[in-house]
Amino acid sequence: MVLVGAAMGLMSGTLVYYHCAYRQSSVVSLMADVLIVLLCSLAILGLLFRHMNIAVPVDPLHWQISQDAASSLFACLANTLGAAESVLRVAATGHDKRLFLKVIFCLYLLSVVGRAFSGVAVAYIGLCLYCVYAILENSQTNSAYLGRLVGRRDGVQDNQ
Repeated sequence: MVLVGAAMGLMSGTLVYYHCAYRQSSVVSLMADVLIVLLCSLAILGLLFRHMNIAVPVDPLHWQISQDAASSLFACLANTLGAAESVLRVAATGHDKRLFLKVIFCLYLLSVVGRAFSGVAVAYIGLCLYCVYAILENSQTNSAYLGRLVGRRDGVQDNQ
């Protein structure tokens, strides 16, 4: 499932990069194009399903997410924002000099990268790096799992 998500993220990021950086279009133009494609796709699927006599729920109330999923999503978001705010607060007080210097270094590095490249290019590079990381992590997990299934340890087969 991670591979599919990484591949879809990479394709979406490539299309956004092409639209915004290569064609030099605005984000508003990108959103309009995305909405046009979604509307046309849904219309074609609706016609196809009507032709095949498949009933599709149109009522958005049927598409609700569970309360647990929404709670866990917002809890994760709150924890991430709280951690970032805590780090910045401690760095701003100046009590932890190493943390202060790390924050200053990271912000300076982001400033240099922002001046050197366009924002769309930086976002695309970040997306590509994240997708490669997700694919590599998933392949390591799968190779370790498959190694256990066939009786291997660390790539060496047991000779008994």
